[in-house]
Amino acid sequence: MPSTQTQSVNEKLLTLPLGRAVKSFLDYLTVEAGLAENTILGYGRDLKGFLEFCKSENISRIEHLKPTLIQNYLQTLAKSSKAESSMKRCVVAIRMFLRFAKLTGRLENDFTELLEGPKLWQRLPTIANKQQVIDLLNAPCPEEPFYLRDKAILELLYATGLRAAELAGLKTSDLNLEIGYLRCLGKGRRERVVPVGRAAIAASADYLKNLRPKLAKSESCDFLLLSRTGFPLGRIEIWRLVKKYAARAGMPGKLTVHTLRHCFATHLLTGGADLRSVQEMLGHVDIATTQIYTHVDQERLRSIHKKFHPRP
Repeated sequence: MPSTQTQSVNEKLLTLPLGRAVKSFLDYLTVEAGLAENTILGYGRDLKGFLEFCKSENISRIEHLKPTLIQNYLQTLAKSSKAESSMKRCVVAIRMFLRFAKLTGRLENDFTELLEGPKLWQRLPTIANKQQVIDLLNAPCPEEPFYLRDKAILELLYATGLRAAELAGLKTSDLNLEIGYLRCLGKGRRERVVPVGRAAIAASADYLKNLRPKLAKSESCDFLLLSRTGFPLGRIEIWRLVKKYAARAGMPGKLTVHTLRHCFATHLLTGGADLRSVQEMLGHVDIATTQIYTHVDQERLRSIHKKFHPRP
């Protein structure tokens, strides 16, 4: 069933008859396609902006949509100094919606191939070196009341490459410290199993034994990470904690949870891990998504070239 957040986005889109088709599309993504909630919310926000533009152009029905209208909308976005990445996401949302409308008989012609969005340079992910990561992992102070939890959070993020939402959704039953692995649900509710290193196992065991029982309440359920009030810790709180300790460790201002995910992948490849294994641990559907990390570690590429090229 759609969440309350997703429903609230959908309700705002019902101001136009065209919006009912968008609502059907979002419901399809939720119920049939099984996309992640944050992805659906993003599509909802992008399509809401498109619907507002359609309303300003007196377009109220889906059969009145034309390629020129959508190109005008994209030009409007460009003039508003919207980031290229945001424009690309808008184009993707509109294309998916139009294809859905064509497949369900709401739209006669499929003109999605005529839509041109901004072409983006592939951005290399920001990473920290190994010493910087160690400084971050050592940033929590043992004297602080939530040291054990925060230490476990940082160690788990670096040890597994989990996204913030994936870590927030972990249950205690998802973590097997004896064998050394965890099970998580990624985007599209795809399940994967990821090994957990010794340092993360030790930090998690310490937290589970000495702090979580003090935080747990009847509302806590089986969630692994708990707030000071005993409720499950959300992904936003995890992001804030990482930013807090990154600042304490003197890290760059842009270091986030996703930076640790990038570090996890890059440092594995640097150590000799094969790309397919890293793909599985990250939960990437397409290995092309994982291949971006092969461009980050220039020293590794140089050493491979020197080792295998006949005239290094």
